[in-house]
Amino acid sequence: MDVQQEGNTQIWTKRFISLFITNISVFFVFYGLVTTLPLYAIGELHQTDKEAGLLLSGFLLSAIIVRPFSGKLLDVFGKKKLLVIAIVGYFFCTILYLFIHPFGLLLALRFVQGIFFSIITTAAGSLAADIVPVSRKGTGLGYFTMSTNLAVVIGPFIGLLLIQYSSFNVLFIVMSICVLAGGILAVTINTDDLPKPEHQGKLTFKFNDLFERKALPVAAIASLVAFAYASVLSFLSVYAQQKDLMAVASFFYAVFAAAMLITRPYTGKLYDTKGPQFVIIPGIISFAIGLILLANVSGPALFLFSAVFVGFGYGAVTTSLQALAVQSTAHTRSGYATATYFTMFDLGIALGSYILGMIAVQVGYASVYLTGAGVLGIVFIIYLLRLAKLKTKKVAHIQ
Repeated sequence: MDVQQEGNTQIWTKRFISLFITNISVFFVFYGLVTTLPLYAIGELHQTDKEAGLLLSGFLLSAIIVRPFSGKLLDVFGKKKLLVIAIVGYFFCTILYLFIHPFGLLLALRFVQGIFFSIITTAAGSLAADIVPVSRKGTGLGYFTMSTNLAVVIGPFIGLLLIQYSSFNVLFIVMSICVLAGGILAVTINTDDLPKPEHQGKLTFKFNDLFERKALPVAAIASLVAFAYASVLSFLSVYAQQKDLMAVASFFYAVFAAAMLITRPYTGKLYDTKGPQFVIIPGIISFAIGLILLANVSGPALFLFSAVFVGFGYGAVTTSLQALAVQSTAHTRSGYATATYFTMFDLGIALGSYILGMIAVQVGYASVYLTGAGVLGIVFIIYLLRLAKLKTKKVAHIQ
């Protein structure tokens, strides 16, 4: 009941910290497996590079399919209850990696785990939006997103370390323990004072039960940002290998995350005090500069320098857009707004991975990053047009 009391603007409450750590545990497994499972499929299961790539595609496919329904499911079953149930499913999926070896079954497991992942991330993001004080929404959601940023580094680092000095089975056990700890913390989160949906208990699936109309414009912009981000998420390691930069590839993610973490408190405060455009516009420009630098990398210094721009830009834009999506609608619709945002974001990554992959085959990886920068240029124009439209409406309303 700590943050909903009038005049209380504290962010780092007990339940916020619990949710923060829970989210780290979930994304630790996500990013750790994204990095190590292709190596597992190729080295242990003797699959091709193309087949190994299906492990991420299948995971994202299920997340995209289920995400639109998750907002309604949160209303019907309750955000905390569904969060805990989904974490239990996510936990058992992680354990099953120890026992499932046929590649077809592994793909099926990834698909099922993607379902639980989509529900967890929607529930956690929606709960964070409810818990954070209204007057500090940008700052609070910015801090919450830091949990994902930390997992970007921790997951691949620990994952690669464990398979290098131990085994994949040890990796799967460590990840299972991590998710279990996150689930226990999720149970302790107090939600008694949070707003309840108007139609709780009615399982219907009209358009409004799948998407939040008011959040769609912002979510559509986020999908284009995700498209550009797919160039980093899906192809950076291959690009680094081509450029003989594998020795510093892991440091890219460390610099990337550090840039987000260091600037996050300032961008969140700027969002709340000056407005989202003061964060989003510099963020888009920075992200685009980072991708252009990546396209022209000639050595480790420029490679790591580009990570600074990509990290700041990506972190500033995505966090601000998520806050905008949640703020675009009623407090009781935060679950739908969060689900809409992540649905479009996942779709952008999936389309980006596919289309940019074709570009990489045809004209090379440098063109992938230039394409990503071009897409961000389109985002920049769309956002400026949206700002102008909102300003015109505001002036008309005053008159």
